[in-house]
Amino acid sequence: MPQTKHPLPDVQLLTGAHLPRLLARPLDAHKGQFGHLLLIGGDRGFAGAALLSAESALRSGAGLVSLATRSEHVAAAAARLPEVMAQGTHSANQLMGLLARATVLVVGPGLGQGAWGRSLLSAAANASLPQVWDADALNLLALGGLQLPTASVITPHPGEAARLLGISIAEVQGDRPAAARALSAKYSAVAVLKGAGSLIASTDGQVARCEGGHPAMATAGLGDVLAGLIGALMAQGLSTFDAACLAVWVHARAGEQQGKLGRGLAASDLIPAIRQLLEEQSPCLS
Repeated sequence: MPQTKHPLPDVQLLTGAHLPRLLARPLDAHKGQFGHLLLIGGDRGFAGAALLSAESALRSGAGLVSLATRSEHVAAAAARLPEVMAQGTHSANQLMGLLARATVLVVGPGLGQGAWGRSLLSAAANASLPQVWDADALNLLALGGLQLPTASVITPHPGEAARLLGISIAEVQGDRPAAARALSAKYSAVAVLKGAGSLIASTDGQVARCEGGHPAMATAGLGDVLAGLIGALMAQGLSTFDAACLAVWVHARAGEQQGKLGRGLAASDLIPAIRQLLEEQSPCLS
């Protein structure tokens, strides 16, 4: 892969005026029309990542949100997010009932790379559902032996992208459009290559670029919020590429708004701003 950075004319810039939009909701809308998102993650010591992602999905409009996590995290989930249906999950067998009810999966926030996470990820990989894979789901994917289902989105940062492609981080950063395309082609998925100037690559060769964002976003948990947002938009009917494009733009704009307050940005600060921006872009009522 060449390391010389060069502009590619077929990389489209995401702008507020040219974004995918969610459909307005009819007056008789009900929760069953807007998807049932199942988030799988939160190994011991990583409950926060799963809760951030679940809250993001809920506040971004998914009709129903379930969380499969370690049993010791269920009480915290119920206290923080009573609207999310949290279930303690010890094994892949216990995941089957949740998978049967879900329409979209988000897998990886706080998943870990131990036996528990590997077991749940393997079960998710065998489910014929649209999926978003993030964080340790990507690190486990890079080890081989797993295949992404169709209609999936992967959301690597440069380090994860390097592991997925078997190259160096310098090579990824040296030609980010080529790396994003290579990720999409290798895994037959929409690839979101995060970082300054995030790129979204589709399996048919489209690449979009988001130039928004703020240095205050260099903090933990932002990727968990983005994964939940992408999943929620998919649950509401957007295609994988459109959901990724809209989510990346809204996430970056929310970061810009909150970043104006300076250092100390927390990932959860973005969630109310995301909700407001989605309403501005795609009003709930026409």
